[in-house]
Amino acid sequence: MVQNLAQYIDHTALKADTTKDQIVTLCKEAKDYEFYSVCVNPTWVAFANDQLAGSSVDVCTVIGFPLGASTAETKAFETKNAIENGATEVDMVINIAALKDKNDELVESDIKAVVDAAGDDALVKVIIETSLLTDEEKERACRLAVSAGTDYVKTSTGFSTGGATVEDVALMRKTVGPDIGVKASGGVRDSEQAKAVIDAGATRIGASAGIAIVEGGQSTSDY
Repeated sequence: MVQNLAQYIDHTALKADTTKDQIVTLCKEAKDYEFYSVCVNPTWVAFANDQLAGSSVDVCTVIGFPLGASTAETKAFETKNAIENGATEVDMVINIAALKDKNDELVESDIKAVVDAAGDDALVKVIIETSLLTDEEKERACRLAVSAGTDYVKTSTGFSTGGATVEDVALMRKTVGPDIGVKASGGVRDSEQAKAVIDAGATRIGASAGIAIVEGGQSTSDY
């Protein structure tokens, strides 16, 4: 039995046209429902941090998002800047092309650049974009993320060809073991889906449907 679904949820708004008023609403909802965090684009981190002052809700942001194709140096700078603005968690996208090219050294060093930039100031979640990967690539990406020192592995950006599946979450949990977090993101729209990915091994859920999840309804949101 899953207790307190709200504390699994990163209440998320990452669309390009997200407005200031929508961020205000997101933060208010996060406080009202006691979600674990809000997840916003870097431009909104400082504002969200101000909105959430005095609450228990963390501020999460995204790095190298959504393609993962920026350089390690750029991702490291984004991470440091986000932390300066108040982020306590960063979700970075791996270099997907490098993984497919079997350039594991580049993939790991890219992740490590963010881990080193975050230091003790922020949790790092590594988005592997499962919908673009074979099972072998998913496993390899997870192993490289663990080797680089990540705190979490995460299924998806929510902006590619698919989102979280129970099967992918279970595979990721099996690969990383019990001590690394697994975040399911993309397409988790109701409590049934949320409980299914938690049962498969997810310890966090990224969703814009957080209210529907905790209230037992259903959302049509993609993320």
